[in-house]
Amino acid sequence: MKLYYSPGACSLSPHIAMHESGLAFEPVLASTKTNQLKDGTDYYSINPLGYVPLLELEDGTRLAEDPTIVQYIADKAPEKKLAPAAGTLGRYKLQSLLTFIGTELHKGFSPLFRPDTPDEYKTVVKDKLLSRLKWVDGQLADKQYLMDDQFTVTDGYLFTVTN
Repeated sequence: MKLYYSPGACSLSPHIAMHESGLAFEPVLASTKTNQLKDGTDYYSINPLGYVPLLELEDGTRLAEDPTIVQYIADKAPEKKLAPAAGTLGRYKLQSLLTFIGTELHKGFSPLFRPDTPDEYKTVVKDKLLSRLKWVDGQLADKQYLMDDQFTVTDGYLFTVTN
């Protein structure tokens, strides 16, 4: 498998999942600034959306979006318990957390990194993020990981987004 990544981007999350899973993979630097690979290939020819992460499977199939990729990785190494089994209530809890991290936190931070975001809107964004982070803090108040005492792909994604 190939994992297309860019330093400082959310592609760190599946990178963590890959290392935790023990699966073999080739990391491929895909600069989000130049949109080129080291060999000069236009990254848009690989991923028309131009962003990372992107996981290319052995058969050439490509998966995008952090929550999808990390669940795929977890399912390829079930013995590592990076995600509860598909179809279980625990799996739906994991999917709920991944969705929350992606929509309420990950996308919530985006306006803070845009130079054209007005300062007054940044204040609103920060207030909303603070309320969401307080909720996360409450989820972690009496346990080591989001899914109790087991590290899962939700923890890697939360680390990446809050980093």
